[in-house]
Amino acid sequence: MGAAESRPALTEKPPLRATLRWISELPGTLRGIGLILLAGMLGTAMMVLVRLLGADLHPFEINFFRTVFSLLMLTPVILRHGLRHLRTPRLGLHALRGLISGCAQLCFFMALVMIPLAQISALSFTAPLFTTVTAVIVLGEVIRVRRITALAVGFAGTWLILRPGVVAVELGSILALLGSLGWGVSMIIVKILSRTDSAISITFYGALFISPIAAIPFWQTPTLVELAWLAAIGVFATLVHLCTNQAIKEADLTVLLPFNFVNLIWAAIVGYLVFAEAPSIWTWIGGALIFVASTYLAIRESRLSGAPGAAPSAGA
Repeated sequence: MGAAESRPALTEKPPLRATLRWISELPGTLRGIGLILLAGMLGTAMMVLVRLLGADLHPFEINFFRTVFSLLMLTPVILRHGLRHLRTPRLGLHALRGLISGCAQLCFFMALVMIPLAQISALSFTAPLFTTVTAVIVLGEVIRVRRITALAVGFAGTWLILRPGVVAVELGSILALLGSLGWGVSMIIVKILSRTDSAISITFYGALFISPIAAIPFWQTPTLVELAWLAAIGVFATLVHLCTNQAIKEADLTVLLPFNFVNLIWAAIVGYLVFAEAPSIWTWIGGALIFVASTYLAIRESRLSGAPGAAPSAGA
């Protein structure tokens, strides 16, 4: 009798396996939405850790460890697909992208210790605006009335957040915008590299060339606790990219992009609970305008190119 009663327990699936199977059976759209929301939460967690560590460690050093731990996470993926995917005829362009992306990341990290999380999140939505402007200047792309209008709306939202001439423009806000500009230019370089290089190659060299040498002038040996948090930053940053890329594979970009606005909500909630920051009404209004404009531009770009675009994220 006792043996008979125990048989059902033997056929029960472990909770984790059962959960993963349940997730795999969900419609792709729901999985994509879930991944985008998860990426936003992980990105916000990374921002909090950068803010906390920034009180003792220089942003250059934080960026260095973020790169190192991201490369460590990417190594198994690279080995599984083979080193032949790392061959590239455009090593110099990879290095340029790494330099620009590294500077953009440093700008975000420095801004994180200067201005509220929600404000950085709102300003990070400007990256697709800068991508569009750069495409016109560098690639000679032609934009018409609708995209010009979207750009005007987005930059009007930026003005509302900064309100130059009304209040003093903070250095942190300028750094956040410079970071978005850097990411915008970086996306154009990725567009060029994708013509000849694999996604693995672009991801690997992007991490490799993000200015690791910049940490040397500002080196301070981290404690074991700080090292653990630095590792978490690298892990979170990599997971943000993986979740975002997988979400784009699972669901249509037009469905996913509206959920990116949740990033601003995460940042506002965490900023209030952890740092007692309350975003101003101008941050909400300006962030909403920037988000609507950048979402339209990203969807428009996706339809014109016939390929999925990248969802804007807060410096991940």
